[in-house]
Amino acid sequence: MAEQGKVTNGPVQEEEGNAMIKVATFIVDRRNLFFLLFGIAMIFCVIAMGMVNVENSLPAYLPDSFETSLGLDLMKKEYTTYGSAKIMVSNIVYEDAKDLSDKIAERDDVSMVTFDETPDHYNNFSALYDVTFKYEDTDQRSLDGLADIEESLSDYDIFVSTSMGNAAADTIEKEMQVVSALVVVIVLAVLFFTSQTYAEIPVLLLTFGAAALMSGGTNFILGTISFVSDSVTIVLQLALSIDYAVIFCNRYKEEHEKLPIREADIISLSKAIPEISSSSLTTIGGLVAMMFMQFGIGVDMAICLIKAILLSLVAVFFLMPGLLMIFGPWMDKTKHKSFVPKIPFVGKLDYHTRFLVPPIFIVVIIIAFLIQNKCPFVYGYSEIETPIKNDTQIANEMISETFGDSNFVAVNIPAGNYEKEKKLIQDYLACPEVKSAQGLANIEAMDDYCLADKLTAREISELLELDYEKAELLYMAYAVNDKNYAKLVNGISTYRVPLIDMIMFAHDEVEEGYVTLEDSMKEKLDDAYEQMNIAKKQLQGENYSRILVYLNLPEEGEETFNFLDQMHTMANKYYEGQIFVIGEATSQYDLQKTFSRDNTVVTIISILAVLVVLLFTFKSAGMPVLLILVIEGAIWINFAFPTIQNDNIFFMTYLIVSSIQMGANIDYAIVISGRFMELKDKMSHKDAIIETMNFAFPTIITSGSMLAMAGISIGMLTSDGAICGIGQCLGRGTIISIFLVMFVLPQILLIGAKIIDKTSFEVSVPLVIERDMGLMRIDGTIQGQINGTIIGEVHAVVRGDVRAFIQSGNIERLDATRISGDDLDKLLGLKKNEEVES
Repeated sequence: MAEQGKVTNGPVQEEEGNAMIKVATFIVDRRNLFFLLFGIAMIFCVIAMGMVNVENSLPAYLPDSFETSLGLDLMKKEYTTYGSAKIMVSNIVYEDAKDLSDKIAERDDVSMVTFDETPDHYNNFSALYDVTFKYEDTDQRSLDGLADIEESLSDYDIFVSTSMGNAAADTIEKEMQVVSALVVVIVLAVLFFTSQTYAEIPVLLLTFGAAALMSGGTNFILGTISFVSDSVTIVLQLALSIDYAVIFCNRYKEEHEKLPIREADIISLSKAIPEISSSSLTTIGGLVAMMFMQFGIGVDMAICLIKAILLSLVAVFFLMPGLLMIFGPWMDKTKHKSFVPKIPFVGKLDYHTRFLVPPIFIVVIIIAFLIQNKCPFVYGYSEIETPIKNDTQIANEMISETFGDSNFVAVNIPAGNYEKEKKLIQDYLACPEVKSAQGLANIEAMDDYCLADKLTAREISELLELDYEKAELLYMAYAVNDKNYAKLVNGISTYRVPLIDMIMFAHDEVEEGYVTLEDSMKEKLDDAYEQMNIAKKQLQGENYSRILVYLNLPEEGEETFNFLDQMHTMANKYYEGQIFVIGEATSQYDLQKTFSRDNTVVTIISILAVLVVLLFTFKSAGMPVLLILVIEGAIWINFAFPTIQNDNIFFMTYLIVSSIQMGANIDYAIVISGRFMELKDKMSHKDAIIETMNFAFPTIITSGSMLAMAGISIGMLTSDGAICGIGQCLGRGTIISIFLVMFVLPQILLIGAKIIDKTSFEVSVPLVIERDMGLMRIDGTIQGQINGTIIGEVHAVVRGDVRAFIQSGNIERLDATRISGDDLDKLLGLKKNEEVES
C-alpha cells in the first residue's frame, strides 16, 4: 500500500527514487522518440528482409566432419552438375512417346534424352524421359528450357520432377502466408474472447507486428537462415511471446482502475519489466538447449527464435507504453464484459481428486515414456505423409508409383585408374542390392565400345573412319603429350589409349589447328566430343571420379545403412584414398548418427536450464522438480501418439518441439503454482486451488490456445514434412500441457505442498544496523524503527501507531490479543530481545 504522512503530487513522484520508475517514466514521457526509432527500424527491416538468404537443404546443416558434408563440398569442386529433369507423360502409346522423345532431343538446349521401351521408361501407357540440359542446374537457361518443354507438352497429362530452381521454397512461402493469415484471425478471435476492452486489441497487434517485422528484417545479420526458421519463426514468435504484451496490458488495466492513464502506464511498466523478463527466461532456457545440437538447424532455429523473443520484449517495453498512452482513452470507452468464464468447478474437481489423480498420472507417464521410446523417427521425407501435397510431391509420387523408386548414391573414388573403376563397378553389380551402376568405365559410347575402353590407332581409325596415318600421328602426339616416350621407341601400333581420352585430345588438336579433318569427319568428332565432355564433367574431376549406383533399397532403414558401410568396404579393396558415398541415403544415415547424441543433449540441457530458472523463482528445490515432471510427462505423452498411430515423425520434430514445449508450456505451470503458493497460507487449500484456477485460466487459455492453434494450422496447411511435423506435434503437445496443468498439476501441488515447504530456502544476508538522520532514501527489505515522515510503497507489519494518508491499498488491523508473543514476533520478522534500528 502507498503511505504518506504529508500530501504529495502523486505516486510517480513519490517513487522517483526508484530506478525502475525512472526508467518507466523516461520511456512513457519520451514515447515520440521511441515511435520515431521504431519507425526507422521498421523501414530498414522491410528493406533488409529482401537481403536474407535462405538455405533449403537439410544436409547443409550437418557437421563439417560428416561424410555427407565432406562429400558435397568435394563434388561441388570436382564436378559439373547439369540441369536435369524427369518428365512423365501419361496415357500415351509407345510410338507417340518415341516421337516426343525425338522432338525433345532435337532442342538446342538439350544434350541428352534417355528413353526406351524398357519398363524403366515406358510402363502402363506412361512414358518417362530423363532429360539433361547443356547448361548447369543453376543456369536460368536450364529452367527456361524446362518451362518451354512443359509448355510444348501442355496437351498431355505430364508430371515433372526436378531439383532445379526454388519450387519447394516458393511453395512453402505461399503456404506459410496462408498459415500466417489464419493465425492472425485466430489471434484476433482469442483476444476478442479474452479481452476486457476492444481498443486493447490494436495495441497488442501493433506491438506484435512491430516485433515480427524487426525479427524478419534482422535475419540478414545472420547471413543465411534455414527454410525451417524462415517459415515458422514469425508464427511461433506470435504464439510464444504474445502473452508478454497481454501481461503488460493486464497490469496497465489493473493500475488504471485507481490511477490516471500516464501514471498507470508508468507504474504498470515498472512492474511488468521484471515480471515479463523473468517469464521469458524459461522459454529462452528451453530454446538454448537447441544450440547444443550437432545438427546445425537446431542452432539456426534457436538463434532466430531467441532473437525474436528478445525483439518482442523490446517492442513491449519501448513501443507498447506509447501505444497505451494513445489508445488509453479509447480503451476506457470500449470496455466490455469479459467472455472468459470463471471455472470454480475445475478447482473443486482438482481438490476432490487430489489423492486419485497423481498416482494415475505417474502410471500414465511411465507407460508413455516406454511407448515414446519406440517412436517411429525417420530421417528423410520419403516415409512422411503430410495432410496436403504440393505439385512436386504429387509428381514424385506418380513417377514412383508407375516406374518405381529411384534411390541412387554417388561413390567418389580417386581418379585416374579406369581398370580399378571397372572392377569396382562389376563388384557392385554383383550385389542383389544394386539395380544398376554407371561410371566412365562402363558407359557405352560408339560401336559397343565403352568410354574407358583402351583402343589402338588401328581401332580408332576404323571407329572414326579416319586415315590410319592420321590416327598414328594422333597417337604419337598423345604419347609426347603424355610423356610416354617408350611407346615412340617400341612402336605406336600396340599403344592403347582410353577412348574418351583420345576423343578429347583429338578434338583439342583439331581446334588448335594441328590436325585437319574433312567436314563430315569433324562433325562426327564434335558430336562425340560434346557427349563425352558432358559425361566427363559430370563423372570425373581433377582428383576424383564418381560412380552412380542405383539401389534396390529404400532411402533409409537398417538394411540400407548397412549396405552403405559394405559399399565403403568394397571400394577400399581397390583404393587407399578416402572414399565418399553421397546420396539421400547417406544423408539420412548421417542424420541418424546426430540424433542419438542430440536427443540426449537437448533433453538434459532444456531441463537443467528451466530447472535453474525455477529454482531461483520459487526458492524451493521441490517445486521445480514437480513442474518439470508435469511438462516432461506432457512431452512423453505427446510423442507416444505417433507410436500408437504408427505415424512416422521427422527426427528434427522431436528435438525442436520438446525444447519449445519445455520452455514455453512451463509458464502455464508457473502461473498456477505461483498463485497457489501465494494463497495457500491465507485460506484453506480448497479455496486456494479454486481461486488459483479462476485466476490462471484466462492467462492459460489466451497464450495456450494461440500456441496450440498456431501449431495445428502449420501442421494442417504445409506440405513440407519437417515443418508439418513441428506444427502437428507442437499443437498437440500444447493441448496436452494445458490439460495436465489444469487437471493434474493442482492435485500434485495439493499433496506436495509440504514437500515444497520443506525444500524451500531463502538467500540470507547479514543484517547491518544502520543509523542516520535527516532526509534519506531506503531501498530494500528492512527491520527496525522509523521515526519521521515516510513517502513510498509499503508492504509491512507495523507494531505501534500509524498516522498516514492511504492513497491506495488498505490497512488491516490485526488482533494482537489472539496472537501469542512469539507468533507476533515471527509475524513482524523480529526475534525476542532483538531490536534493529535504522
